[in-house]
Amino acid sequence: MTDIMIDAAFDSGNIEVLAIDGTTAALKIRLDHQSEFFQWFHFRVSGCAARELTLRITGLGTSAYPGGWPAYRAAVSEDREFWARAASNYDAHEDGGTLTITYQPDGGIAWFAYFAPYSMERHHDLVSQTALADGVTHRVVGRSLDGQPIDCLELGEGSKQVWLYARQHPGESMAEWWMEGALGRLTDAADPVARKLRQLCRFHVVPNANPDGSRRGHLRTNAAGINLNREWAEPSAEKSPEVLAIRNAMDETGLDFAIDVHGDEAIPAVFLAGFHGIPSWNEKQQAGYDRYAAILERRSPDFQTRLGYPVARAGNANMTMSTNQLAERFGAVTMTLEMPFKDNDDLPCAVQAWSPERSAQLGADCLGALLEWLTSST
Repeated sequence: MTDIMIDAAFDSGNIEVLAIDGTTAALKIRLDHQSEFFQWFHFRVSGCAARELTLRITGLGTSAYPGGWPAYRAAVSEDREFWARAASNYDAHEDGGTLTITYQPDGGIAWFAYFAPYSMERHHDLVSQTALADGVTHRVVGRSLDGQPIDCLELGEGSKQVWLYARQHPGESMAEWWMEGALGRLTDAADPVARKLRQLCRFHVVPNANPDGSRRGHLRTNAAGINLNREWAEPSAEKSPEVLAIRNAMDETGLDFAIDVHGDEAIPAVFLAGFHGIPSWNEKQQAGYDRYAAILERRSPDFQTRLGYPVARAGNANMTMSTNQLAERFGAVTMTLEMPFKDNDDLPCAVQAWSPERSAQLGADCLGALLEWLTSST
């Protein structure tokens, strides 16, 4: 039987091939460059038409989030447009923790990933198409360590300064799918929600804060192995020019409201994390955050407030994280939005689990919640 072929030498690709025997392969995820983080995978299998594949990704017990593997199903696509989920099983005791993926493709090529990838080519398409919309301006706020531009799209005539930014952690590709939905709504000339938001706000949107990690196939870090969401207190041109550029741009415009968009490996739900524990925390600022969460929960069945991260005690906030740093720096309402790599267990989808389509819909829904937040009484 002819062996299958496995490749990952492409944008956001990540896998190491340990062995192949026919349609069975033993695989390993490559570490982020100069880092111990690993969890993101993205690879292509060819020579597999009408043959059942057995793909074993080993050594996962020491991955960044081992709790992300139980009940997880790998994303799979044969056309790179529609991403379904393949049958997957995690055994913590096999070869240091092994995820076994089984799948029988119709065609001769299948693509597998930790979540549906959002390529840098698609990023440039998103930026170009959005920049052509009426009232949108584009600027490069800085460059990454690999020299890639940090794109920022700006629109709206209002006084409220709103910042939306995503993919500090590049493997959390659902964050840029969210951006596609949010930007699609904001630039829709026929959408009354978008029209009103543009009257009230000036939007500053960074769809991808970590292009180097995205292209390199990293889970969590930039080209220097730095976790950008631990750099906001003292970013540097040498280690974290991406954060330095974005934070400087925020200082120029001011900031009233911000969402930092992410994905969570283990928790099967959509949730928010706030700025509890910052030195200047006050009840008014917290009430603004709580009110937005309540509005979003009412408007989107995909969002909930039962599950989430532990709340920091007074004075114990991690000020290197953007949500905390910006809430303190500007006295603003800021938040981290988390989407699942697995599924939303409240509304499970057997075919796709959490998907690009649902991420984009959530992006649009978050803007609807923002308009209500801005226009409703406190």
